Amino acid sequence: MWGVMNKAIGVTDIDEFLEAEIGRNIHELKRTDLTSPHRKNATGENSADDLGILLRRITESPMREIENLIDELHSLRKKLETDGDLIERAIARHSELSQGAMQLTTMIADNVKRLPNPTS
Repeated sequence: MWGVMNKAIGVTDIDEFLEAEIGRNIHELKRTDLTSPHRKNATGENSADDLGILLRRITESPMREIENLIDELHSLRKKLETDGDLIERAIARHSELSQGAMQLTTMIADNVKRLPNPTS
């Protein structure tokens, strides 16, 4: 699933993905919740503990996915920093080589000017 997330995606795509995942989790909880016994309090309502458990179960998967996204973003940031350093060094090396080539070209041009003129 996260191979797809490696591609550049927008905030809207993430929101839609998380909404769909939460919807799947709620559907799964409804399905599994029908088979589990409910604890009722004195008034016949579900207890706060049941609601807390339900909320944790609903948010568990999206939270894990958000944590994975954050880890992936940290990895991408580190890679960008490393690649940026490599590019900086390559540009500096290219600049040094270009300056050296210009100096050699100037020296050659000056020496060519000093050669005796064959028409003289």
